[in-house]
Amino acid sequence: MAAARKPNPDRLINAAMALAAEGRWRAISLADIAAEAKVSLAQLHAVFSSKGAILRAFSDKIDAVVLDGTDDDSHDEPINDRLLDVLVRRLEALQDYKPAMGSILRDTVTDPAAALCGGPRLLRSMAWSLEAAGIGSSGLRGRIRTKGLVAIYLSTLCVWLRDDSDDLGPTLAHLDRALTRAERLAMTLALARKVNPDPE
Repeated sequence: MAAARKPNPDRLINAAMALAAEGRWRAISLADIAAEAKVSLAQLHAVFSSKGAILRAFSDKIDAVVLDGTDDDSHDEPINDRLLDVLVRRLEALQDYKPAMGSILRDTVTDPAAALCGGPRLLRSMAWSLEAAGIGSSGLRGRIRTKGLVAIYLSTLCVWLRDDSDDLGPTLAHLDRALTRAERLAMTLALARKVNPDPE
């Protein structure tokens, strides 16, 4: 018997997001996703081994949209403007999935195991966001920058989920303030290191 044809991953991702938009993410089974996508459970398994794998693929999809919009000419702009542009592109890419994101984030926050699995993926996404803004993400300083951007992004997501405005004004204002605070903190720490250099 010939093997069943693998379904398009986007079809499965969209089915999962559609179900998440209608109910609790934790209550959705892989069988539910297969039924929504109109494929067999075996076909779903051939592409994704778990709900976590579907979320990772969705995250990769959003990363690709963000990186595809990167303009190398923008690297002459101030750092905050570059980061603002990158994170706004991410939010715009997520806009059609806002109800699903709300469901997924609510259940991830209340599920430590899911949070631990999603944490490394979010760190990678934010590292790529830094690189897209022309900011290094490697080494100790890069890891610190990445974790700082994760905190900014998560706080902005909370505002974005409640923001029903057409222009996302409250979200953009929050993001701009958060980036400005981070820049001031970075400048303060840099000055402190100059005044009190680490002992040899």
